[in-house]
Amino acid sequence: MPLGLTMSVMSVAEFFLWATVGFLFWRRGLQERFPAMSTYLMLKVGSMPVLLSLLFLQAEPWGRHYFRLYFFGSWAVYIACAVSLYFVMMEVFRSALSAFTGLIRLGTVAFRWVAMASIIVSMSTMSFKHTGFALIPDIALGMMRSISILELCMLAFLCLCMNALKITVRDFTFGLSLGFGMLAANDFIEVCLIQRFPGQAALNAPIQVAYEGVILSVLTVWVAYCVKPVLARKPVTISANSTIYRWNEIAAALGHGTQVAVQQPSGSFFLADVEKVVDKVLTRIPSSETK
Repeated sequence: MPLGLTMSVMSVAEFFLWATVGFLFWRRGLQERFPAMSTYLMLKVGSMPVLLSLLFLQAEPWGRHYFRLYFFGSWAVYIACAVSLYFVMMEVFRSALSAFTGLIRLGTVAFRWVAMASIIVSMSTMSFKHTGFALIPDIALGMMRSISILELCMLAFLCLCMNALKITVRDFTFGLSLGFGMLAANDFIEVCLIQRFPGQAALNAPIQVAYEGVILSVLTVWVAYCVKPVLARKPVTISANSTIYRWNEIAAALGHGTQVAVQQPSGSFFLADVEKVVDKVLTRIPSSETK
């Protein structure tokens, strides 16, 4: 199906915004801090011109043989993006907890288990109605659905723990999580609306236009985060009796064979009772001998 004028313009604008985000990202040297995000941007910037060209060609009456190239190419990139997004979320998580080395190590293990459980749940709920090559979209969508859940959970985690982790809204880590959370919510809303209104699955449908509009908004937000100066993370100063400090110390001690002193209830009451019994016995012995 050929793209309408509105969707064509928005698709081209999306490519230029992805290219702008990538240019600013690499210019600021952020690829050293977020290498997985750099890979994700390279996938987007490198694949979009090819996929858009194939999309326009396959819509022509003489270009139907390009559909197979577009089908396999687009879903291959989609799966690669889903895999790279997992590592992007890992980088966001580690960046948010950079001041707490113990929680990073323990949280990384929990993060992997949550990701694995999310993938298993997503794959187990697939209907597998399609066979052959038609099964590729189902697998790809299942993978991306599990990653989208991680993105929303990451955004919720940062919003709830911003004060404890000393992260501000202006932090680039929060900006990445905010953008991916918006994209994940956009995907879920689109799927729900299409299930309710199947006719809106067409490329030029109003829902698709709104979906593309949200993507452009997220890319604009990322451009703003890349343009503004990157704020250096200030040293985190926390109280020694705070909850997060104790969690970090416990997490740092786990797995290193560290002996942790556990306060036991005092046993002085038992010794005092024994001492009293002994005193009573000793006081009765002389009296019995006089008799």
